[in-house]
Amino acid sequence: MKEATGELNMTLVTIIAIAAVLAFVTFFLPQILNTVGDKWNDAEATECHQEGGKTVCYRGDEKIG
Repeated sequence: MKEATGELNMTLVTIIAIAAVLAFVTFFLPQILNTVGDKWNDAEATECHQEGGKTVCYRGDEKIG
């Protein structure tokens, strides 16, 4: 009986750990993807400068950031 209880406890710990990781990824993934996309667009820009404390980049006449 002790062995079955130990296995149940490990199963619950595993399920809680997986849920915690999924919650973390669900919460932070959109921001991470936006940041990567912004950096990618900035890298493709031909001209960047500061406007009001923010970096603004242009590709030709198109404002991209």
